[in-house]
Amino acid sequence: MTVSDQAAPTDPLHPLLDLPGVPDAVRAARTAVDEVHRHPANRRGWPATAAEASVRAARASAALDGGDPEIPAAGEVTDPVLAGALRVAESIGLLLTTWQRAPLQALARLHVLAAADLVPVAQADSLGRPRPAAGVSARLDLLAGLVAGKTEVPGPVLAAVVHGELLALAPFEAGNGVVARAAARLTAIATGLDPKGLAVPEVFYLRRRDEYLEAARAFATGDSDGVRRWLLFCCDAVQAGAKEGAGIADAVASPA
Repeated sequence: MTVSDQAAPTDPLHPLLDLPGVPDAVRAARTAVDEVHRHPANRRGWPATAAEASVRAARASAALDGGDPEIPAAGEVTDPVLAGALRVAESIGLLLTTWQRAPLQALARLHVLAAADLVPVAQADSLGRPRPAAGVSARLDLLAGLVAGKTEVPGPVLAAVVHGELLALAPFEAGNGVVARAAARLTAIATGLDPKGLAVPEVFYLRRRDEYLEAARAFATGDSDGVRRWLLFCCDAVQAGAKEGAGIADAVASPA
């Protein structure tokens, strides 16, 4: 992993590492993802497993936002939420460098892709633009600073913070869930937690949707217990997502 286990004392997210259970959860999450990357099918065949993981992530993310996760056997995807989630999934690799250097620009692009079919034509100019509500731009700037290097916390923690903050802030008029989960996925890749994008935590979020939403609301309160609950839940999701990724690799290694 490329992110250090210990952040500097001046790191704004450093206190999160002192929350009970978080360090152990982070280690467990990282170990689980490392194991997926060591799977024999992922040594050379990882592009295929990563592609399948990306599609599963998109379908689960769309379903979480009320979309139809089923991809038609023939013809185009007509569900606007799923179509947006798939466009976002296809863009992850292309946006990785932008996410690391100019996170706000990447967020804008993610929103354009996610919400293109959700926003009325008359409001198309709102795509990629944060809501003009008080505090939105300032909080996005703070988050962008963390993504661009103002924190050295482990990948699972930063990905959870990015995910939770974007859900809580809901910076755009539509498509915020898909954008938040894609940003978390980008963070997992960029920090070296899951550099090839093989894990699928989104499936865990969907299977435990009520708990996911409750944990996200707890994070949004800013209370230490709520933040801890969200961090632990997200680490559990990474472990479960790694198992999902291992299942994909198993299927590739032993096709029916």
